[in-house]
Amino acid sequence: MSNNITPTEKSASEKSQTEVSATEVSADFQKERALQKAAVSRAHLRTGVIRSFDLGSKGTQIGIAFIYIACFVLVAIALFPIIWVILAGFKNLQELNSSTSLLPQSLDFSQYATTWTQSGIANTYLNSLYVVAGSIACALVFNGMLAYGLAILKPKGHKIIGRLVMLSLLTPATISLVPLFMNIQRLNMGGFFWPLWLAAGANAFFVVLFRQFFESLPFSIIEASRIDGCTPLQTFFKIVMPLSKPIVVVIIIYTINAAWSDFLLPYLVLGNSQWQTVMVRLFILSTQQTMNDAVILRTVVFSIIPPIVLFFIFQKKLTENVVSVGIKG
Repeated sequence: MSNNITPTEKSASEKSQTEVSATEVSADFQKERALQKAAVSRAHLRTGVIRSFDLGSKGTQIGIAFIYIACFVLVAIALFPIIWVILAGFKNLQELNSSTSLLPQSLDFSQYATTWTQSGIANTYLNSLYVVAGSIACALVFNGMLAYGLAILKPKGHKIIGRLVMLSLLTPATISLVPLFMNIQRLNMGGFFWPLWLAAGANAFFVVLFRQFFESLPFSIIEASRIDGCTPLQTFFKIVMPLSKPIVVVIIIYTINAAWSDFLLPYLVLGNSQWQTVMVRLFILSTQQTMNDAVILRTVVFSIIPPIVLFFIFQKKLTENVVSVGIKG
């Protein structure tokens, strides 16, 4: 029998072997990172800041008691405004102005329902979700691609660009607001979400976070993708970003919080248009003479619900990813 192999079959065999090699390298990297995280977690559980035999010391016990008291005070200070505004929303205007009690006379949810309907905040919720979704996409793609170029591709002049990115972190955001708004008006981009989305895609802080994480990725994975014939864009979307889930989650959470709570730029760009966000709508309602303080407080409650829900859902995930981002290699 003949053992001759055609050039086409040989090329396909080599490509298949390199693809398997790249997959194995990626799997090994993921396994190594998981083992590092598990080792850090075990070390923390085994030792921690205060070890078990330290608890026998009188000074250690006093210190722990002081830490607990300080944490309780800080938590109470942080939670009191949120609890107060939620409970104040159950009060009518007369009770709000006359009563000094923290607790309302009754928990009447119909007042919240009436405010939700009359204030028109339901539409602004949808607009804010559009802003958040577009901001996430731009923050990941544009900031990630710039960091990818600085950390992995490293074209000619990348050091200068990296220094300019670091220098922009020293520039207060309010200084760039005026020229940014002027350029938006010259390009006739006002009245819609495009400026808000693109602004999220030009965040120096996100670029620095992406760059630091990309530099920790094994270069062998990038080389394997190049041998497989991947273009730089394919390497970025199919190799680098899937391996960067920890920092991606961190960027997403930061972007959601920033995009939802931003007021000044959406107010300048959107104004009184139909696309105004929750924060813009809240400000406009506060300037209207027909809106009383009780209605404004209920609207504030509606505006803080998404960040609170986001915090409770992703609290553990955010902490784990911040720890894993700090692990090199």
